[in-house]
Amino acid sequence: MRRIMTGNEAIARGAWEAGCHVAVAYPGTPSSEILENMALYDEIDSEWSTNEKVALEIASGASIAGARALSAMKHVGLNVAADPFFTMSYIGANGGLVVVTADDPGLFSSQNEQDNRWYAFHAKTPMLEPSDSQECLDFVKDAFDLSERFDVPFLFRVTTRVCHSKTIVDLGERVERPLRSYERDPARRVMTPAAAKGRRYLMEEREKTLSDFSNDCKYNYIEWGSEREIGIISSGISYQYAREAIESLPQMAGRVSYLKLGFTYPLPDELIRSFADEIMRIYVVEENEPYIENFVKQLGIPCLGRDVLPAVDELGPGLVRRAILGIELPEGYSADISPPPRPPVLCPGCSHRGIFYAMSKYKDIVVSGDIGCYTLGAMPPLGVIDSVICMGAGVSSGIGLAKAFAKQPKDGAKVKKIFGVIGDSTFFHSGITGLIDAVVNKSDMALCILDNRVTAMTGHQQNPGVGLTLKGEKTVAVDLRELCVACGVRPENVRTADSYDMKDLEAALRDAYSAKEIFVIIATQPCALIKDVMRSRSGMYCEVDENRCVKCKICMKVGCPAISFSGSIEIERPMCNGCAICAQVCPKDAIVRVGESID
Repeated sequence: MRRIMTGNEAIARGAWEAGCHVAVAYPGTPSSEILENMALYDEIDSEWSTNEKVALEIASGASIAGARALSAMKHVGLNVAADPFFTMSYIGANGGLVVVTADDPGLFSSQNEQDNRWYAFHAKTPMLEPSDSQECLDFVKDAFDLSERFDVPFLFRVTTRVCHSKTIVDLGERVERPLRSYERDPARRVMTPAAAKGRRYLMEEREKTLSDFSNDCKYNYIEWGSEREIGIISSGISYQYAREAIESLPQMAGRVSYLKLGFTYPLPDELIRSFADEIMRIYVVEENEPYIENFVKQLGIPCLGRDVLPAVDELGPGLVRRAILGIELPEGYSADISPPPRPPVLCPGCSHRGIFYAMSKYKDIVVSGDIGCYTLGAMPPLGVIDSVICMGAGVSSGIGLAKAFAKQPKDGAKVKKIFGVIGDSTFFHSGITGLIDAVVNKSDMALCILDNRVTAMTGHQQNPGVGLTLKGEKTVAVDLRELCVACGVRPENVRTADSYDMKDLEAALRDAYSAKEIFVIIATQPCALIKDVMRSRSGMYCEVDENRCVKCKICMKVGCPAISFSGSIEIERPMCNGCAICAQVCPKDAIVRVGESID
């Protein structure tokens, strides 16, 4: 059976066909759809975990017990999971253990552009890199087999284009895999220094075996052209770019040779040498870091890579063609006008908008933000977030900011209060430990947990506060207020506010601003794009009473894309969900909500 699938769908299908038993992840673009598709297979115990470290530890425990397990995450997620990842390379795998890292060249949905191929190098963990959806399915099946064969976790590296592009895939059937036998072995799995040292020597021997395998495996192979003037070494989606760039030109078709790498750690030194011996000029085509290029040059083989290709952003056939052949693509169709810029903004009816607008009135605060939809609170006209580092830093960096600004002169101090902003899912992910630190070390910062009842930015995945598992089963919904109190925040310093009620938000902010110890605001309304929410609010919208409107444009300062000004204030009815933030900030009561009242 054949089907058109994205890379993420194919990874999930391949894991199912391979007899995977357990799959765990934390959602993060471009990897989120892997687990969403895993959940469609009843044979796989799939779950969203609280963060990537916990996810990989769950998968590791399952592997130790003899189950085939997969953990998926975006590239920065592997930073969070690095501790168990490095140690599992020492311990090895009983049941096959596959760790999917989805890198994001071009930073389409990420705060950095790191190249996780280096994780394989540093952890001495073998790595597979598919180039299309068929290879995603085939390679992940093989990764489980190879993991058990070589007694080691496998890093499975994909990128945004591989994850989200669709190609034809030949499907197979599931092969049921009984759990491998478990035997207690503390010398292997209890990583005390003495035990780890013994395993370290075994890792070096394993790497020699893996290097021999890399030089003689089906994943690394040469495609000889009719001429030996130009040779291209590449892997992943970059291989596809190189093939399209060269082979689409009639005068070049079939002339260039390719060394296609799919098993990219350890890299195949002997195969690369044999390829280089036949080629006059070698190009290494890869995105981001010169991972392959450095290795080729260390072998003493001259090659071109970063000399002609950019180190930043995605590649593409046009870039590769220009770099290797010096040929520009002919211009395609072009418009006479340029489209207007469309900077990202919070959605119409977003539950985060009200608290950011209320914060914008304070000119003596600094706001440490976090990773989520609410990062857009940094964009004009709201413009209140001053820093965003990583998941959880909305709390932890806020503590540091508070410590530093506490040392400024009291007279004429420019910064009076630090506010941290974090979403509900991100708080569960990595904000709790920061809050405990703030309590224990007596920080007087204020923390705003923006609870929109879902993991919104990555596509509405469940989180511990929702009350549903990945498979839609009812479960415990962790209460944010009780959790904050359990972390040590005084009950009177935990304030729940309605995200659509400006008076409620403003009162909570005043209390937080004046507090002398950690104060938490939990601002709650579900994401406006949740389907059930959209249905429940379908009859609500706001409209302008032109007889009262004085065109002061204060309503536009809330940054709602449904509101525009073209001689008069207009609210686009299909976009509006009746949140009424604009109506509450209007000084002339010129905006009214139509439809049913908000629950």
